[in-house]
Amino acid sequence: MKKPLPAASYFGLHLIIGIILLVASAWIFGAIAEDVMNREPLTVVDAQVSTGLHAHAFPRLTRATLVISALHSTAGVSCATVALGLYLFWRRRLYWLATLLLSVFGGMMLNVLLKYAFHRARPHFDDPILTLTSYSFPSGHTMMATVLYGVMAAYVIAKTPDWRWRVIVIVLASFLITLVAFSRIYLGAHYLSDVLGAIAEGLAWLSICLTGVYSIWRQNPQRN
Repeated sequence: MKKPLPAASYFGLHLIIGIILLVASAWIFGAIAEDVMNREPLTVVDAQVSTGLHAHAFPRLTRATLVISALHSTAGVSCATVALGLYLFWRRRLYWLATLLLSVFGGMMLNVLLKYAFHRARPHFDDPILTLTSYSFPSGHTMMATVLYGVMAAYVIAKTPDWRWRVIVIVLASFLITLVAFSRIYLGAHYLSDVLGAIAEGLAWLSICLTGVYSIWRQNPQRN
């Protein structure tokens, strides 16, 4: 039977993983943002993907993506976050509660700031499914889904010793994030680079929150 890692070793591993995820995600976000600002080849792919999906839209898929998009709006994600936060508070999981609130609501504020920093116009179609006037890069829906499902996945993984269930959780969270990202491109609300940048942004912010809150939490002798 394997012995559990000492607290110091566990913290060191947690910190290393967090830094690697932060650096990798930030680098990817920077690369995508540079392509967007300089109108490099990725923006050509953006136009091709958006035009192709819009040209092949059909009613049932449109209705499904509208529902997915609505569930992951600011209001939808906020309600889910509050419900999950109440559960964590009831279970006295204060570290996870703080991580959840900082990740989701802090991430929302960060996304707004980035939208105004890049002020990229949304895709334009003569017969749009959605008409939005706010900025496009990075996708707010996709970013919120990334941090919300990311925190949920991290929580389950931390409580689950079986690696097979951990893999299932990661795959499920990734699928849900991808589903939200696809819905935003399909509806014509975002380009491919918008959702890819949002995922990178979300993972970078999530790594900061998980590592930062954990570093503070472990200094408290009354931590749970």
